[in-house]
Amino acid sequence: MAKPSHPKKEIEETLKFVQMQGWRVVRGGSHAWGKIYCPYNDDACRCGEFCITSIWSTPKSEGNHAKAIRRVVSNCTVHAMRPAAPSPSGENDGIHLHPEVPALGE
Repeated sequence: MAKPSHPKKEIEETLKFVQMQGWRVVRGGSHAWGKIYCPYNDDACRCGEFCITSIWSTPKSEGNHAKAIRRVVSNCTVHAMRPAAPSPSGENDGIHLHPEVPALGE
């Protein structure tokens, strides 16, 4: 079943980014459009404090809310500690998600 799209374009684009990072997007909630869940949900990951984040349906500023969601995903401490996956050809192309973590082979 496909994920329902968010009514705000900028937030919908951010949710696509979130899913590419392995986070789960779940529609529904009492006052929120939905929630995102960290794939690691680890005690080392900021004590689990940011492992669940609400997605608002009508935020005051669509751009600021989208940036805040990206910040939560990008600052995931467990994800940052993991090395980037090698390319399908078996070589490392130098592309990785977190600039703090060197790509394999660097």
